[in-house]
Amino acid sequence: MAELRHPTESGAPDPFPYMHPIMQKNYGKWAWHDRPRPGVLHHVAKSGDEIWTIKAGTQRQMDVYTIRKLCDIGDQFAEGRVRFTTRSNIEFMVSSADKVDALITKLEAEGFPVGGTGNSISMISHTQGWLHCDIPGTDASGVVKALMDELYHEFKHEEMPNRVKITTSCCQINCGGQGDIAINIQHTKPPTINHDLVANMCERPTVVARCPVAAIRPAIVNGKPSLEVDEKKCVCCGACFPPCPPMQINDPEHSKLAIWVGGKHSSTRSKPAFHKLVAAGLPNNAPRWPEVAEVVKQILAAYKADARPWERMNEWIDRIGWPRFFELTGLPFTKYHVDNWRGSRNSLNASAQVRF
Repeated sequence: MAELRHPTESGAPDPFPYMHPIMQKNYGKWAWHDRPRPGVLHHVAKSGDEIWTIKAGTQRQMDVYTIRKLCDIGDQFAEGRVRFTTRSNIEFMVSSADKVDALITKLEAEGFPVGGTGNSISMISHTQGWLHCDIPGTDASGVVKALMDELYHEFKHEEMPNRVKITTSCCQINCGGQGDIAINIQHTKPPTINHDLVANMCERPTVVARCPVAAIRPAIVNGKPSLEVDEKKCVCCGACFPPCPPMQINDPEHSKLAIWVGGKHSSTRSKPAFHKLVAAGLPNNAPRWPEVAEVVKQILAAYKADARPWERMNEWIDRIGWPRFFELTGLPFTKYHVDNWRGSRNSLNASAQVRF
């Protein structure tokens, strides 16, 4: 009997066995590419081989029925090859232009819109939310669904000045990452502690170590081992809740959504940038989050109307300045928007760009 392959415990698996044969053959040997229409990429290799990639949006959190449906579409219309992007788009590869229209027609008929390429709004990357995460204050995937229903046209058409990447995160730890627009939950009050349960459910040293600002310390309450929070230090991040559920921080009234803009990972044209707070205190109003959608659409409308071609969100803001940004978007400016943090300038002011 052949020895079983040991599982890979770290790193990405080898992609080559799953690649389309034309991509394997021409790996690293592509000559040029173009976009025949939104949602379609066309690559030509130095050998003359061609491949078309069709990108469609999915709901990310998928049941087995949906996955089988997408695989059936891939078998029937796309030569049996698919891949997922980091933003939950699914991509089908075909070796002939004749197969593109039939594949797009089938995807659209099954409810998977084709788009997200070029200067459009791509699918929103998000954290796990209530489904998997142990710390969420909202349902990140629900916010994505509600927003993409509102931004459906911008996904299917390349009408923005540049690509727009939106992220959502279900807590302030921000697993969604930097984005042109980011929607994060903010807890506005320290955790409420059920002292009767702490000793039975929590490993107190672990909870103390989990706090990023050293605001938690052991205490004896009503004769039982428990914990206490220095509310002057607490930043209401919620990191203490996973190792100690009796430290409940999520609150239907005081957990609010905030919107940040101008984040950027890449080094193209300008250096990477952190996003900045522009709206806070928005109600965590499931299941459609209309207040959040309205603010996001205000920002996008101002960006679409005023930015120059190929300016990313942060580059547009750097050019016009923050006072003009708040004027164009109609968002109120408060004292909480003043960014006066100056820590770790050397390590955070980093870029992969080469300057001469």
